[in-house]
Amino acid sequence: ALKERWEHQISGRRIVAHAPATRRVLELAERVAPRSVSVLLRGESGTGKELIAKLLHVLSGRTGPLVALNCGALPESLLESELFGIEGGVATGVQARRGKFELADGGTLFLDEIGDAPPPVQIRLLRALQEREITRVGGQRPIPVDVRLVAATHRPLEGLVAQGTFREDLYYRLRGVEIEIPPLRERREDIPHLVRSFVEEFSRRENIPTPSFDREALALLLAFDYPGNVRELQNVVE
Repeated sequence: ALKERWEHQISGRRIVAHAPATRRVLELAERVAPRSVSVLLRGESGTGKELIAKLLHVLSGRTGPLVALNCGALPESLLESELFGIEGGVATGVQARRGKFELADGGTLFLDEIGDAPPPVQIRLLRALQEREITRVGGQRPIPVDVRLVAATHRPLEGLVAQGTFREDLYYRLRGVEIEIPPLRERREDIPHLVRSFVEEFSRRENIPTPSFDREALALLLAFDYPGNVRELQNVVE
């Protein structure tokens, strides 16, 4: 029943978990999803951290939306207003706007590449998690928020803490539960099933007959180490 739910609801993407390492990830996600504890997803780029974040939200039972933001995609000033919102009149022509915390109220906030968040944003994040309230940029009024935070990173946060570029108190606040998603080279049993899933997905999208991979082609796919992980395999199959 859970498998059918995942296949139906996780953004139309099937979760493939034939390798023991992948099954352990899903079992842990299933156990912690109904709790309000923060979750830190660790793993290389392309391993599927966003898909696990969506799974955590679907299984959480929370009625609010899943809202995602990549912390490495915006400069500090924009990242702050995207997260916490901005009050009208802060600058000429600026209108009041809700941030991701407010938009995710009652649901889940997924912060990808949390290791790229600059120190001033880290301070505000820590306070939001501790106090369960935020203040918009340029605002004075605290706004209560009920948000379950899921963060993800491919960077070694312990090293960033040692270097002084990532706050230690925020690090421990984020990793209420830590889930390590293994690279594809450590779960090769998943590769044939991922290949079949991607082939079916792309064939439906392009409205073409579903092709098959011969034994030699599949052997090549199984032998490769995939530095780009599942995302790279998906592109190869496409």
